[in-house]
Amino acid sequence: MKQVLQVPEPAQRPRDAHKGTFGTVTILAGSQGMLGAAILAARTALRSGAGLVRCGLPAELMSPMAVAVPCATSFDREQPRVDLFSRATAVLCGPGIGTDRPAQQLVQRVLDLYAKLRPIELPLVLDADALNLLAPLAAPLGIRSPFVLTPHPGEAGRLLGSDSQTVQADRLAAVQELARRSGGVAILKGADSLVCDGERYYRNESGNSGLATGGSGDVLAGLLASFLAQGMPVFDAACLATSVHGRAADLVADCISQAGLIAEDLPMAIAEVLGS
Repeated sequence: MKQVLQVPEPAQRPRDAHKGTFGTVTILAGSQGMLGAAILAARTALRSGAGLVRCGLPAELMSPMAVAVPCATSFDREQPRVDLFSRATAVLCGPGIGTDRPAQQLVQRVLDLYAKLRPIELPLVLDADALNLLAPLAAPLGIRSPFVLTPHPGEAGRLLGSDSQTVQADRLAAVQELARRSGGVAILKGADSLVCDGERYYRNESGNSGLATGGSGDVLAGLLASFLAQGMPVFDAACLATSVHGRAADLVADCISQAGLIAEDLPMAIAEVLGS
């Protein structure tokens, strides 16, 4: 297993670009009581350079989403004939969708669509509740595009049929097994987040305890999906996202405090990190 010590730099943005140049992120997130997850992911995707963001939501959440993130558009993901992947160059599924029957149907619908896709590049990020609905992970997911799993230790334990204590006892072994079982790239979140694609791994050293707050994972997921939508290779995008996420948290902590950091602070800090 080869360790990668440096993350790639973001691509230069051409002066004559238009919004289509920088991709379209489709975000399938949010539910009653959990709209904040979709808001944080969408804001971050926009602040990290995505040209367009489309949010698939329950119909009743579309109006408040338009107020919270006016630069994003939304659609009713529960309509049976809606094209979930319309114009997408990357897809994020999972933050705040819940684990009820509609959420189960959504995740299965996404997996079925990916299993039927011709072998084209439509990168997928599976995060949060999507991971809980996949657990335990017994076999590769059959996704015919590059994809990333983004579990915290508890979610990783459920995916591996163990628990967070076992995962934390040997984090490198856990992230390697997640990559092997899924057939994709895995990010094991936490202090010194690990990224693994089965052949390489990267250990991120940026970040601080201020990230131990609700919503910080939704920010990371939106950041990763944005980099993928802009055309970055999946392992590189995962490494860069963990690094920038942590550096943004360090920037906020230096300005206020680690204890005072909240996830809502991160999207603008991410924009600042990317401009530095």
